[in-house]
Amino acid sequence: MIYADGFVLAVPKANIEAYKEMARTAGAVWKEHGAIDYVECIGDDVPYGELTSFPRAVQASGDEIVIFSWITYESRAKRDEIVAKVMADPRLQGDDWKDVFDGKRMIYGGFQAIVTL
Repeated sequence: MIYADGFVLAVPKANIEAYKEMARTAGAVWKEHGAIDYVECIGDDVPYGELTSFPRAVQASGDEIVIFSWITYESRAKRDEIVAKVMADPRLQGDDWKDVFDGKRMIYGGFQAIVTL
């Protein structure tokens, strides 16, 4: 059954182009190591809710945009194999991402698909 990793984070508007470049590189790495899909989406209709919302969840400020992304895999076991390879890949080493977004406010998790159409 399909397995997905999901991510929500805030990126300063001034860093969107740098984030896109990072995402292209990361996506290529994930796909080369076996991910089925790698998708990065920029917030377009993401209102700031009174109690809960994507912006609230990542503490996005007025000069930041919410990014929603996911990566899919054949299974949890394949995901674990692929993530180990990705984390060891030299193209994704280093701390350059810290200049682009605040990883402390990123929300992420792994999800087992229950419905796929």
